[in-house]
Amino acid sequence: MKIYKTKDYDAMSRKAADIISAQIIMKPNCVLGLATGSTPVGAYRQLVEWYNQGVLDFSEVTTVNLDEYKGLPRDNDQSYYYFMNEHLFKKVNIDKSRTFLPDGMEADSETACRTYNEIIHATGGVDLQLLGLGHNGHIGFNEPDTSYAKETHCVTLSERTIQANMRFFASEQDVPRQAYTMGIKTIMSARSILVVVSGEDKAEIVKTAFFGPVTPQVPASILQFHSNVTLVADEGALSQCPALFHSAK
Repeated sequence: MKIYKTKDYDAMSRKAADIISAQIIMKPNCVLGLATGSTPVGAYRQLVEWYNQGVLDFSEVTTVNLDEYKGLPRDNDQSYYYFMNEHLFKKVNIDKSRTFLPDGMEADSETACRTYNEIIHATGGVDLQLLGLGHNGHIGFNEPDTSYAKETHCVTLSERTIQANMRFFASEQDVPRQAYTMGIKTIMSARSILVVVSGEDKAEIVKTAFFGPVTPQVPASILQFHSNVTLVADEGALSQCPALFHSAK
């Protein structure tokens, strides 16, 4: 695992965008696995800026997102489709027909998961998978468990994740209780993985996930077994970790 330490969130975002843009430039028809949440917003903002400067071309890129809430229509401003459209897709020249997320409005979980697995397999595999890191070690919506889920599956969200997501909704009752998410096997099948983490409140889980034992109770810990993982985190997030990282501006 390669670890880059940045001064703050903005520097973290720029370094992450550097890595994503390099993937696009090296392989214009690459498959990007994308993530939502507050952490990658800065990286998406930087990618849009470089696109506007003529540095990046998204016209051949295919994307597959990690997850989507079950029961939220795409036009709901808290759906991940809406998030991706607002922060990236509508601001660059990406072909919308090659941007994929699980179908949150498919009520039958088996159908939704099977369909999304087929979509991911049809892309030929993810070249670069972007991940955030939850306070309990979840990646995507793969929550702490006794075993690792393999492919796309329906998850009942933990109370901690529901509480963390409350800030995006009018009330706790509005927070979805289930989501469709890529499984650990799918994530680990990506050719390369980029993890972005910011803030001292994530310091303990960063240490646990990347320097502790590998266990499904800390889903992100499985990334220790991947051959090509890059962690980009700011000073706060790395404050409890051994000094085994590169400095990045």
